[in-house]
Amino acid sequence: MSTFAVGDEDFLLDGRPVRLLSGALHYFRVHEEQWGHRLGMLRAMGLTCVETYVPWNLCEPEPGRYGDLAELGRFLDAVAAAGMWAIVRPGPYICAEWENGGLPHWLTGRLGRRVRTDDAEYLGHVERWFRRLLPQVVERQIGRGGPVVMVQVENEYGSYGSDQGYLRRVAELLLDCGVEVPLFTSDGPEDHMLTGGSVPGVLATANFGSGAREAFAVLRRHRPAGPLMCMEFWCGWFDHWGTEHSVRDAVDAAAALREILECGASVNVYMAHGGTNFAGWAGANRAGEAHDGELRPTVTSYDYDAPIDEAGLPTEKFWRFREVLAEYAEGPLPEVPEPPARIAGPVEGAWAEWAPLAEVLEVLGGEESVTPMPPTFEELGVDRGLVRYRLEVPGPRQPYPLVVTGLRDRAVVYVDGVRAGVLTGEDGALPEPVAGPAVVELWVESLGRVNYGPRLAEPKGITGGVRHERQYVHGVRARGLRLDAVEAGAVAKVPFRPVAAGSESGSESASESASGSGSEGVRPAGPGLYRAVVEVAGAGDASLTLPGGTGDMRGFVWVNGFCLGRYWGVGPQESLYVPGPVLREGANEVWILELEGGAGGSVRLA
Repeated sequence: MSTFAVGDEDFLLDGRPVRLLSGALHYFRVHEEQWGHRLGMLRAMGLTCVETYVPWNLCEPEPGRYGDLAELGRFLDAVAAAGMWAIVRPGPYICAEWENGGLPHWLTGRLGRRVRTDDAEYLGHVERWFRRLLPQVVERQIGRGGPVVMVQVENEYGSYGSDQGYLRRVAELLLDCGVEVPLFTSDGPEDHMLTGGSVPGVLATANFGSGAREAFAVLRRHRPAGPLMCMEFWCGWFDHWGTEHSVRDAVDAAAALREILECGASVNVYMAHGGTNFAGWAGANRAGEAHDGELRPTVTSYDYDAPIDEAGLPTEKFWRFREVLAEYAEGPLPEVPEPPARIAGPVEGAWAEWAPLAEVLEVLGGEESVTPMPPTFEELGVDRGLVRYRLEVPGPRQPYPLVVTGLRDRAVVYVDGVRAGVLTGEDGALPEPVAGPAVVELWVESLGRVNYGPRLAEPKGITGGVRHERQYVHGVRARGLRLDAVEAGAVAKVPFRPVAAGSESGSESASESASGSGSEGVRPAGPGLYRAVVEVAGAGDASLTLPGGTGDMRGFVWVNGFCLGRYWGVGPQESLYVPGPVLREGANEVWILELEGGAGGSVRLA
């Protein structure tokens, strides 16, 4: 068995100096059947190590209800089979542009800002989680014949807090769970970040996208000895909905990578291959230098302008990085793997069936809550999805402004069944006053919980109240729809209507029935669940678009029960990546949950 250690100047493999050439590839953002190909691409680029986070909220969506925990172990076995080492970053907080930074909504909903501190209740949950997760990491450490060479303590804590007691507790817990490989922290190369985020006796590493010499000089002021490593070399960046697509020049990125290596440092390319935020797990950020401004939700694609693109194909950045990394390889680099199969040609299918959103909620939603004030998503047990708030403005009374306070994130509002506007931001009012009596519905979707900065752990939904003039409207009926409730067995119970040939969705009420009847079918009245069948010959990777959709289209897509993630007409993302293993020869079933009403008349795979 081998040993891996932190020396005075270098990492040591069996006592010999070694440089880590690592790349980030998050197993949960790549279809499992494609892990082998993506790892082969990393090897061909010249990397010898893989880094991955572990998202707690994906693994434990409800207290004590676990998903596929063994998935991490299978990924580490795939890393070993590819002849690579592994760096594991289990959090408990991971950032990663992931929903809530990886923290479960049921935990932050209860504890709020007590998370990521030396709080006994929070740390009790962390310990329970680590003791459930870490055995599969411990048994795959390099000293036991596995690929794992390092494990991270928390993540970029210096960008958030200064609770040294908390960091020490996390480090001690990792050791107590059996972690024997070196521990490390990673933070930006700034004094306050390194003092807040590093732990005495634990290797400190730095995260940056350029200026390696200056960054390592700052790190050396804090840690005069030990190997240098850029734990996140930001070779690209992620996108937010409604913004420009982020691109970094390949030659510039390759020069920055070369500078890191010329400093004698190790590196982890973030991201080497980004993958996809499937199933609505994309997080969100707050605008501004203080990260406390307008909400900016992250798109479904996590392509990251990485050297290996979302579909696993090499980019110009891949070839430039391969040239640099080849100079540090012990021999010739492996051949680049053949690209994954792609569908033989473009195919399209019209929407065949539709059910209005209110009826979908009745079948797939949770229990209705009746409370004086609006409950949050956390109080309703909704992580990803939407909530319908229904209330009655008493009357008779003259028209007054209808104001929603503490709104997160986006509400489509109907008054007496007629769409009255869309509200965004913390506080907003309908454009036209409302007279009483009136029935008001607010369909609120979470656009992703904040994953970075001081607004981490904030609740979703209506966190304040609804006011008519200055008066709160009490007596709120709320019902949530979780995304994971949209699965094959449940969807089969939805009362779909046949769609009339040639019809396209409108933008009427989420509760309104469609016009038309009988064998001629109906015209979908906007928001709801749509179903189509697309015939595929030559299954493989594909991109999915919604021809004829409008700029206000917004919702989620499933292919054969697999949730691809969110689509939104505001861009910059215009299509969704469909992994080849999700498609099959012949008939493929596609569902979309349209929330605003502009999804067009068909679905296209190309």
